[in-house]
Amino acid sequence: MKDKILSVLEYPKILHKLTAHAATEIGKTRAERLRPSHEFSAVRSSLQATDEAFAVQRLKGGAPFGGIRDIRGSLQRARIGGALNPAELLDIATTISGGRKLKRFLFSFHENHPIPMLQAWAEGIAELNKLEEGIAFCINDQAEVSDQASPELNRIRHERRTGEHRVRERLEQMLRTPSVQKMLQESLVTVRNDRYVIPVKQEYRGSIGGIVHDQSASGATLFIEPEAVVQLNNKLRELSLKEQKEIEKILRQLTEKVAEFAEELRESLESLAELDFQFAKAALAKEMKASLPIMNDSGFIQLKKARHPLITGEAVPINVELGREYSTIIITGPNTGGKTVSLKTIGLLSLMAMSGLFIPAEDGSSMCVFEGIYADIGDEQSIEQNLSTFSSHMTNIIGILRSLTPNSLILLDELGAGTDPAEGSALAIAILEHIHSQGCRMVATTHYSELKAYAYDRPGIINASMEFDVQTLRPTYRLLVGVPGRSNAFAIARRLGLPEEIIERARGQINEETQRVESMIASLEENRLTAETERQSAQQLRREMDRLRRELEQERTRFEEQRDKMLQKAEQEARDAVAKARREAEEIIADLRRLAMEERAAVKEHKLLEAKKKLDEAVPALRKTKAAARNKSAAVIEPGDEVLVASLGQKGHVVEIAGDGAVVQLGIMKMKVGKADIEPVAAPKPQKQYQPAGTGVKRTRDEHIRTELDLRGANLEDSLLEVDRFLDEAILANLGRVSIIHGKGTGVLRNGIQEYLRRHKHVQSYRLGNFNEGGTGVTLVELK
Repeated sequence: MKDKILSVLEYPKILHKLTAHAATEIGKTRAERLRPSHEFSAVRSSLQATDEAFAVQRLKGGAPFGGIRDIRGSLQRARIGGALNPAELLDIATTISGGRKLKRFLFSFHENHPIPMLQAWAEGIAELNKLEEGIAFCINDQAEVSDQASPELNRIRHERRTGEHRVRERLEQMLRTPSVQKMLQESLVTVRNDRYVIPVKQEYRGSIGGIVHDQSASGATLFIEPEAVVQLNNKLRELSLKEQKEIEKILRQLTEKVAEFAEELRESLESLAELDFQFAKAALAKEMKASLPIMNDSGFIQLKKARHPLITGEAVPINVELGREYSTIIITGPNTGGKTVSLKTIGLLSLMAMSGLFIPAEDGSSMCVFEGIYADIGDEQSIEQNLSTFSSHMTNIIGILRSLTPNSLILLDELGAGTDPAEGSALAIAILEHIHSQGCRMVATTHYSELKAYAYDRPGIINASMEFDVQTLRPTYRLLVGVPGRSNAFAIARRLGLPEEIIERARGQINEETQRVESMIASLEENRLTAETERQSAQQLRREMDRLRRELEQERTRFEEQRDKMLQKAEQEARDAVAKARREAEEIIADLRRLAMEERAAVKEHKLLEAKKKLDEAVPALRKTKAAARNKSAAVIEPGDEVLVASLGQKGHVVEIAGDGAVVQLGIMKMKVGKADIEPVAAPKPQKQYQPAGTGVKRTRDEHIRTELDLRGANLEDSLLEVDRFLDEAILANLGRVSIIHGKGTGVLRNGIQEYLRRHKHVQSYRLGNFNEGGTGVTLVELK
């Protein structure tokens, strides 16, 4: 991409904005080198990186880049054996520290919100903790070598401070002497040429022996080093030289350590620069209120409410689609109508997308990657080359024709302008025809009416115009694709007060073909305005429907949440009621067992009815749905049907129908149950006619009482229920010993049953069967 094209489309101004958002110098340098890419995969990767940085910025407000410096020059000096100064070493330490903090920040963010590309760059940041600690130990925050850098330096500095104290003490004694005080300009001790001196008046130069190191600008004051402190100052000078030598030694040792890790530091710096660059792109996207474009490799552009990123204030957005139904757009309309801005917007946003930058347009906008973008925009008249505007445009266009490829974007402003209108329009049509035949994507602006008719009936070419408000005599800057621009000269002249007869005479000078084209354009514009009004009305209705739909959805969500809460509450109440009913049922069953054991005879009818009444009262009063009530009332119960007694949770068979209820056989008991408490289990089928029997519970064993229970193949939970029911029947039948067949298997069923038997109050003992009794697959139970 030629720099001239980038400059014409104002791409360098975008880079200037991007660079301003970089947090470090190395990031700014990386941003300044940004150029559009012609590789589709590279563009997609670059946009993905920008999107990841944008996500971090949106959720965390950005990334920490504090302390990171441009240390490339320091690393180069360390490589070639030069010694680094304390400030350079401190910059290296803070860069290592800043890189480590940034790396940990991105790693932490990646755990919850994947950012694979930023994560990969973060992995390239070396964590040189020992080097950082070594520098921090020797160099303080003021970029000075600290006393603790080496024992020798600490000793030298201690001696120097002691010597300085002695010199100052000796000189202050002299200052306090009355004979000396009259010779002094000021009573103070100062330093000249790294030696302690006192200010003496010029006339007493010979009265105080010593070395003159300086004098004031007026010459009235001499800064003299008295002979009494010359040796002490000499000692201080020697210590200063030793200190400097030791500091140089420490700095060289630290520089050698930096040189060892120079390559790792260089790679870390590249990763840091790339990360800063990506976050600068995200910050630019936030500033421009830009969005991620959808990239394609089919040469298709669709801009939704796109804005020129360099226009301040409220820019009028444009909608453009190019590359499917038509590959060429010819924009017509008056000057100052925004044609050139639309042209630059298309070109600049294409460059930004190809550079991995978000574009200032609505979500869902599509962009593609071009092999080249070529533009001829603006008045390029050259005085130095003695070229007219027309010649300059032709020179640019000739260069474009030599360089373009089918996968190029061509932007031509005022095509054919600057020469005779007839020749200019003919030349413009020929150029458009040639470029269009190459398969390029092209947008051109023009004043010529002939180009309107040319685009009207050419496949792949469409007219467009910039809207102009005749009532206010101002452009609206809206791009109207599909409608050619009208010549508004007559309308404007009439609004400004030009006499009507002059306007009619001028209209008569226009040929019939031109008038027909203008009438066609006027009709198209009228139809467009009508369609636009209807579209806006439809959009308003759609927004209203969307609002109502959202409100309905919110209401439905609230209803479901309320329903779920009520169901949870009802389920809890039902569980509590069932638990209560179960406890009362167990008490009733215990009472029946006690009656059977104590009376040693059949339980009387009235006692059974009393127990049945207690069971009925123990049933939780749960509200049944209307549908369930209808299903129950609709079911026809007949003798022999298998039914479920809801209040007891037990299945049985109907013996006979009795009034508003039925007599149901439940195991060895017969009970009269109301129809509302009966639910059919299966379709009615013929059953063996039950012989009426007494309602008492017999203590003696009969042919219906089982002495063994086979549970092979059942799960533990169901098996325990069956064991409980089986033992109840055995106890009521006064059985002393029963067998439970559980099989061998894994032992889970056997262990669970035996654990249950161990806690059962009516079980005296239990054991596994002998060899002839079924072995470990059977448990024999002795009842009390």
